[in-house]
Amino acid sequence: MTSTQSVHDGAATEGIWAAPGRVNLIGEHTDYNDGFVLPVALPHSARATVRLRPDGVLRLYSEQGDGEAVELVVADLAPGSVDGWAKYPAAVVWTLRAAGYDVGGADVHIDSDVPTGAGLSSSAALECAVAVAYNDLHGLGLTGPELARLAQRAENEFVGVPCGVMDQMASACCTEGGALFLDTRDFSQRHVPLDLAGAGLRLLVIDTRVKHDLADGAYAELRAGCERAAALLGLAALRDLPAAGLDAALDRLPAELRPLVRHVVTEDERVLEAVARLDAGDLAGLGPILTAGHASLRDDYRVSCPETDLAVEAAVAAGALGARMTGGGFGGSVVALVADTALDAVAEAVTAAFTAAGYAAPRTFTAVPAAGARRIS
Repeated sequence: MTSTQSVHDGAATEGIWAAPGRVNLIGEHTDYNDGFVLPVALPHSARATVRLRPDGVLRLYSEQGDGEAVELVVADLAPGSVDGWAKYPAAVVWTLRAAGYDVGGADVHIDSDVPTGAGLSSSAALECAVAVAYNDLHGLGLTGPELARLAQRAENEFVGVPCGVMDQMASACCTEGGALFLDTRDFSQRHVPLDLAGAGLRLLVIDTRVKHDLADGAYAELRAGCERAAALLGLAALRDLPAAGLDAALDRLPAELRPLVRHVVTEDERVLEAVARLDAGDLAGLGPILTAGHASLRDDYRVSCPETDLAVEAAVAAGALGARMTGGGFGGSVVALVADTALDAVAEAVTAAFTAAGYAAPRTFTAVPAAGARRIS
């Protein structure tokens, strides 16, 4: 019996759907502050082979799992009722039902090459692959942004992670060859061309292979701190604080909240500057914006770590135009903007720096902006 048959019992499936991971160019920890983000989809994706079943059973199998299928009763799904990787597809089914859609069981076979724990949104890719499959198979007629918001709700309410909407929007809505300029307040979006090859540039992703345990609770604390600061300033969200009023606003806040606010406000400005650079065809001009964003994440938001700091420092010293950590932080990946001619030198320099520091060798690969969630078979 093949692994696919362990879920589908050899019967014909109804299709295969894929959704990508993402790397965020700039705009970190702004999405839950109603701010701006600029992600691109990766060619790496989660793929869901799906067949509906009439008995209300959700049977899940992952090629990256322990070799055993997970069987759940759809009517019994509830937040906190599922552990491990299976909670992400289960969360999507629960959320669709909670939103009033009459969906039931299915056999779902998952295979993903999105690195896990690398800050590249492997969970959002899995959620969106299942969401787009259910959308098609049940004829729900939901748009990409609507699916993304349902997937975010799944992660917030079922999985219990208070994430913003950027990861799911990137996975559901990105287009090949472009970056997604997203306003997370009203969900308006624009696809900004990102012809890196035409400019002689590459996006080098450096997966540090590090994930620090403090990230889970720290993420919620950071979000709560931002919401507290906004309330103290009389704002709906930190998005509403103009850069020109930043210094005066900081004087009104407790000392522990000031760095959080400074990061969010300046990061929104960096997103707008990055989009302006891309619109002007100045792709190389993204480099200093990335590096400034990392400094803010390191010094103000304090979500970097020694491994990501070292990757940024080594990449820039070896000739990268700019680099920064990407994702929630406390490990994960760094994205570097690199000229074609310097790609090998930068990757080798980062690996050598990790070896000298006694760290395990990082994984490096180039990111080409890819398409969002879709049916592939």
